[in-house]
Formats: sequence, C-alpha cells, structure tokens
Amino acid sequence: MARRSRNRNQVPVIPEIKQAIIESLDQESRGVTHLDGKTIFIDGALPNEKVTFQSHKIKPSYEVANVVEVLKQSNQRVTPKCKHFGLCGGCKLQHLDFSAQVAAKQRLLENDLTHIGKVQPDNILPPIYGPIWGYRHKARLSVKYVDKKQCVLVGFNEKATRYVADMNSCEVLVPEVSALIAPLQGMIVQLSIRDKLPQIELAVGEADLSNGDDKPVIVLIFRIMAPLTVEDEAHLKTFADKHAVQIWTQTKGPDTIKPFYPVSTLEKTLPELKYSLPEFDLVYPFKPNEFTQVNPQINQVMIRRAMQLLSPQAGEKIADFFCGIGNFTLPIARSGAQVLGLEGLANLVDRAKESATLNQIINTQFGVADLFKMTPEALTNLGRFDKWLVDPPRDGAYELIKSLDDSNSPQRIVYVSCNPATLARDADVLVNEKGYILKAAGVINMFPHTAHVESIAWFEKAF
Repeated sequence: MARRSRNRNQVPVIPEIKQAIIESLDQESRGVTHLDGKTIFIDGALPNEKVTFQSHKIKPSYEVANVVEVLKQSNQRVTPKCKHFGLCGGCKLQHLDFSAQVAAKQRLLENDLTHIGKVQPDNILPPIYGPIWGYRHKARLSVKYVDKKQCVLVGFNEKATRYVADMNSCEVLVPEVSALIAPLQGMIVQLSIRDKLPQIELAVGEADLSNGDDKPVIVLIFRIMAPLTVEDEAHLKTFADKHAVQIWTQTKGPDTIKPFYPVSTLEKTLPELKYSLPEFDLVYPFKPNEFTQVNPQINQVMIRRAMQLLSPQAGEKIADFFCGIGNFTLPIARSGAQVLGLEGLANLVDRAKESATLNQIINTQFGVADLFKMTPEALTNLGRFDKWLVDPPRDGAYELIKSLDDSNSPQRIVYVSCNPATLARDADVLVNEKGYILKAAGVINMFPHTAHVESIAWFEKAF
C-alpha cells in the first residue's frame, strides 16, 4: 500500500479561541463546560466563570483546553501564593479559595459514590483539614541539566509536560526544604555527573529533641546514574554540612539506596527519620524511601477520626489491611484489641514489627500478603474478625472486598481511600452485593491546593 504523502509546507491549524461558562470542576481540578455537543475540560477555569479558551487536544467527544482570559471571575478566585503557580504542575488549585477547594473535593466524593458506586452515605462527615502551606514532608523532585544555559533545574515537572519547572522555592514543601532548592541547583551544576542525576527524593522527620535540636531531620536521596568522582563527593559533603541534611544515594533499584554522608559512628549516632502520634503515645521510625503520609499534621487527625469510627474495644479481633508500617495498626492495638496487620511489601512489615517492639505493643501480628490477589478461601483462612480497617493505594481493595462472604464478613469496616473513584467502586460491592450500609463518608484534605482527594468511609453490616 502506498504511503499517504505529506505536505511539508502545510500550515498547522491553530484552534479557534472560544467562549464558555464553567459548570463544575472535574477530578483533575479542570473547569468543565459543554459546547457543541462536546465536553470541554479547561485548565485554570473555575465554576461559574465566563472564560475564553483555546483547545490543545481535540477528540470527537471532548476537548482539553487552557484558559486564554477570564472575562467574569468567580468570587472564590484568589491570588496564588506561589510565584511558580501556573507553570509548575505540583499544584492545581492555588487560585481557588481554600474552603472552596475542600467543598469541591467533598462534591467529587459524593458524585463518585452516587454515580460510580450507586450508593449514598447516611451521613456526611465534616471534612478534615489543617495547615495549607509548608505541609509536605515527602516529595520527589526532578533534576535537569540544561546544557545551553549551563544551569540545573530542580523541582516538580511543568504542568502537563515532562519538562522540569524553572523554580527556586515551593510553598507547599516544608520551609527548610523549599530553601534548599536554589542551593541544590548551584551545587549540582558543579558535579561531573550533573547530567546523570535525574531526581532527588526527600523525606522530612521530626526534630530530635532528645539532643536539644529543634530542626527537622532532612534526608535527600540522590538518584545517580554514574560513579561519583572525588570532587563530586567533596561537593556533596560540603552541601550536607552547610545545610545540616543527610545525603543518601541510589544507583539502581530501591535495594541500592544507602546513606552516603554523614554516617553514624561509635562517637556519634545520626538522628533517624521518625514521626509521632502523641495522642496514642506512639513513635514511628522510618527509612526515607518507605511510605509514610506526606502531611503528618493531617495524619494525626485522620487517625483520630478512624479510631472514632472503628471504635476498637479490648478483646476484639481487628484486621488492618494494607497496614504499611503500622500507621493504623498500633493505635488500634492501644485499645486492647488483638490486631493483624497485612501488607504486600516485606520491608514495611519489618518496620511495623520494629515499631510495635519500640512502643512495647505485644497484641499485634504482622504478615506479608498480596492483597490484590485475595480469594474467599484465603480470607476465610485468616480467621473471623470483628472489624476491619482498610487503607489501600489508589487501585483500591476490589479483590479483598469481593472475597467477603458470610463466613468471613466483619461487622464494621472503616475504609481510608486516596482515590474516590475506587472507593466508590468498592462501596458498590459492599452495599449492593455484600449487605453493608454506608453509614458515613467524608474527605480528608491531605494535599491542599492539589486535585488529590483522600477520604474515609464507615460501613456497617446490615442485620
């Protein structure tokens, strides 16, 4: 078959600038409108605004566009605090009043439960929210050496691209970390491997007050794709000393992550990353690449809400599925209940066991299990539980929920979700197939100014 010839001189078609009134926000925090039989998703637009827009993706049933001009502003539009907002893809909602952000996320949760899950909660829980700036204690920053400009970019990717945003601060990162962005750029450009260092993963832990230090513990993991020279090592060590951070390196997979500088010695032990739950008298050490919640203040309130809904009692048997390092397991155990924590990653299970020992908790058991491949037989073999706490990743807990039957169903399930769509899907199964009632649901604003929606739901077995 002959190939269709192309006219190299053909002038590209520039999409027409059109006008619309915005109806709502979608799950990616884009304005939504309908025009000429199509759904239009407009980045940067807010509900009830009149805007002009220009599409950059045109499909038969929908278009994706950017705002050209806001002709009539929403009364909820505010001036973004961050000077990089609009270029950086880390935040999408800084132009929307904070209370309106939370309300929009609540509506998204309710809509997903109604339309995907075909369920409605008996009660809507008050939203959980807290600090809106400087809250982020974990992040992965991209690094790019720009040869033409002889400079290094360190930050989040630009909106809707793979390019690294040109930024020198970040309003949602912990202030001490935000202040490191510009110095990191200046240090990395001096390295021989500046073009072979694609990312820096960061983790922030609580200050080590036992040593009289009120500064947070900061660990930076440099992903390096080539060996460090002696000069490179000197630059990294000088940076670590000057900015009081710990530098780790990663050469290949996660198992290659290790401390680089400084390192603990017999004379001096470095402070470790940790977070605490004072309400439950708990401390959790963790490694910089291990999963922990990015917003420790909200994590404390979220756990309090989960414990209120779960209401664990001494003598009960409770399962904590997708338990991670025991974030929920150990607070449940403080009630006197017998708790089983299951998690798919062995390193997290090991850390959970260490935390249980550190906090002198003996009424827990932990195990490694692929909960995405759960079967009714495997679930029944775990034994009967009075209650469940479920905290899955974005994919949800579908196979686990589908495995419920009369022999293994708990009376109560508290489900913590980081994706309202998969929560709604699993709620459909629980309510419409497994005989549960959705007693309550509400949002947790773990990631202010982003489209990310966390939520919590309480299911009770119907008699």
